[in-house]
Amino acid sequence: MSVTSIEKDLDRLTMTVTGEYDVTAERAWQLWADPRQLERWWGPPTYPATVEEHDLRPGGRVTYFMTGPEGDTPRGYWDVVQVEAPRLLVVKDGFADDDGTPLDGMGVTSMQVDIVDRAGGGVVMTLTSTFSSLESLEQMVEMGMEEGLRQAMGQIDGLLAA
Repeated sequence: MSVTSIEKDLDRLTMTVTGEYDVTAERAWQLWADPRQLERWWGPPTYPATVEEHDLRPGGRVTYFMTGPEGDTPRGYWDVVQVEAPRLLVVKDGFADDDGTPLDGMGVTSMQVDIVDRAGGGVVMTLTSTFSSLESLEQMVEMGMEEGLRQAMGQIDGLLAA
């Protein structure tokens, strides 16, 4: 089923992406917990991710870069805040320079992943990004975050079917 909705709430400064998948919560969790699986879907098809560091525990950090069609390699990181496998992941999500230092001026987003059982089987996976300001939310939308997440999560069905 993949992505079922993307909603922006300007008053709450959030963007919520919801997907539905015909798997158990434990299987859906592996999309986050296994860096090789994360690489296969995190980022749109034209910007595949490479995970460099993957410490998915509170206080840990996940670092990655995406390789664009022109060879550009934008970098990102997650500072892990909360983990309740296989149901909840909370991270501070930001951009980094080539040596992994967080970029000033790009803002840090709080991202919460919720995986809940769906009536009749399967799961609903919700990613809620909370921005520090309306300007930050608008900047990320302008940079293509909404469509990028739609495309990224759209790859999950194929990965789960493999």
